[in-house]
Amino acid sequence: MRSPEERREFARDLAGRLPEGFVLGTATSAFQIEGATHEGGRGESVWDAFTNQRGRILDGSTADRAADHLHRYTEDVELLRDLGADAYRFSFSWPRLQPEGKGALRQEGLDVYRRLLDALDGAGVQSFATLFHWDTPTALPGGWFNRDTALRFGDLAFALGEEFGDRIGHWATVNEPATVTLQGHALGVHAPGATRLFDALPAAHHLLLGHGVAVQALRAADVRGGVGIVNVHSPVVPATADEPDVVFAGLFDLLHNRIFTDPVLLGHYPEPPEGFAPLFDALTEADPADLAIIAQPLDFFGLNYYMPTRIAAGSGGSSTPDGESPAMAKLPFHLAPWPEFDRTGFGWPIAPEFLGTALDELAERYGSLLPPVYITENGASFPDLVELAEDDGTPFVADGRRIDYLAEHLDAAIRAVTGGGAASAIDLRGYFAWSLLDNFEWAAGYTQRFGLVHVDFDEFTRTPKDSYRWFRLLAESR
Repeated sequence: MRSPEERREFARDLAGRLPEGFVLGTATSAFQIEGATHEGGRGESVWDAFTNQRGRILDGSTADRAADHLHRYTEDVELLRDLGADAYRFSFSWPRLQPEGKGALRQEGLDVYRRLLDALDGAGVQSFATLFHWDTPTALPGGWFNRDTALRFGDLAFALGEEFGDRIGHWATVNEPATVTLQGHALGVHAPGATRLFDALPAAHHLLLGHGVAVQALRAADVRGGVGIVNVHSPVVPATADEPDVVFAGLFDLLHNRIFTDPVLLGHYPEPPEGFAPLFDALTEADPADLAIIAQPLDFFGLNYYMPTRIAAGSGGSSTPDGESPAMAKLPFHLAPWPEFDRTGFGWPIAPEFLGTALDELAERYGSLLPPVYITENGASFPDLVELAEDDGTPFVADGRRIDYLAEHLDAAIRAVTGGGAASAIDLRGYFAWSLLDNFEWAAGYTQRFGLVHVDFDEFTRTPKDSYRWFRLLAESR
C-alpha cells in the first residue's frame, strides 16, 4: 500500500505522461443512478421487471430511487465541475423517452436530458452519451431476442440525434453487448433472466445490428459528435497448458470478445473452433446485408476493462463474475480462480497488467481498422465507510485501495500505448473512471460501491471519497 504522499506523487507523474488532449472523465448509467422510475411517464424496463422478481437481486432491492440523480443532477454536475472532469459519460433511459419502445419521444423525458446537458455546458464538461445501457422497454415483445428491437433502436437513435445532435460531443450506441447477451440471455444473472446458453446468440446479433442501424440513424440525423460502440474486453487465458483448457479458453475468448468486435471492425463473425460450429449457426449464417450494417465505419471504439478471465475444462459450479447462475454449471468449462491477485469487493482479480494485454490484443487483431480508443469504464468496488474527522467532524471516506486500482490501471494503459509493443499503434484518447457515484449495481443491488463519491442510499447525501480528491489532483496536474 502506498502512503498518501506516494499516491499524490504518482498522480503528478501520471499526469505528466498523459498525451496532449487526453480526456479524463467519469461514467454512469441511467438505470443505476436516476431513480424516479415512476415519474414523468417513464415506462417499465426489463430491469424494473427483473428487480421485482423474488431472489433476483442480492439484497432484494430495486432501483426505484437508486442515487436519486434525477432530482439531484445539479449537485452531481457540480461534483463533476469540482472534480475537474473533462467529460461525463451518461446514458439515456429508453423507457423514460419512449415508454412503449417506439413512437414520439416524450417531452418530460427530453426535458430531463436537456436540463442535464444545460448543466454540463454550464460546468464546462463535455457530454459523452450512451444510447443503450441495458434498460430495454418491456413493451418491446421479445426484447433483443426479437430482430424488430434493433429497428426500433434505430428510430430512437435518429430521434435523439435530431434533438441533441448539435450538443453532444460523443455518441456510444450500445454498452457491453457481450454482458447483455451472456449475463442476461445466456446465464440469467441479469435481466431479462433468460438461460438459453448458446441459444442466446440471436440476441448478440440483434444487439450488433441495432448498433449498426443506430450508427446509420445518427449520421442521417447529421449529429456533430463522433459515433462509436462500447464493449467490455477480458483477455482470456487457459488454466493449464492441457489441450482441453486451451480449447475452451479459445472458445470463451470468441464468446466474450471476438463475436462482439470482429463483425463491427472486420465485417464478419469469427470462425468457430473445430467441433463447435453448429452452436454458432445463428451468427455464421447471418445475412451479409446485416453484416454490412453492423460494420459501419466508426469514429471511436470504447473499451471497458475490469478483469481477465481464466478458463478450465469441466463443470466447475455456478459462479460468474456478476452472480450465481445454475445454467453456468451445465457448460463443459468454468471460470478458474486467480489466487495470485488481490481482489475487489466483488471478488474480481485486480490485474492492471491485463489492461495492457487487452489493448495489445485489440491492436493485433484489428490493426489499422481499429479507430481511436477510449477506455470508457474502469473501476473497482470496495466496502467503503464514511468516517468523521477527529478535529472538526468532517465526513470522509478513506478508499486508498481504489486510488491504487485507478492509478495502476491508467498507468498500465499509458505504458502499453507508449512502450513499443502492439498497443503502441493505438490512438488512446481518454479514460473514464467507473463510477462518479455509488449506485444500484445490477444483480448485486446496493452491496457494491464503485463511486468516487459515496452515496447514502437513505438520505442521498454525497460524500466525495479520497479517490475523488486523487482524481482531481490527476486532472489538475496535467
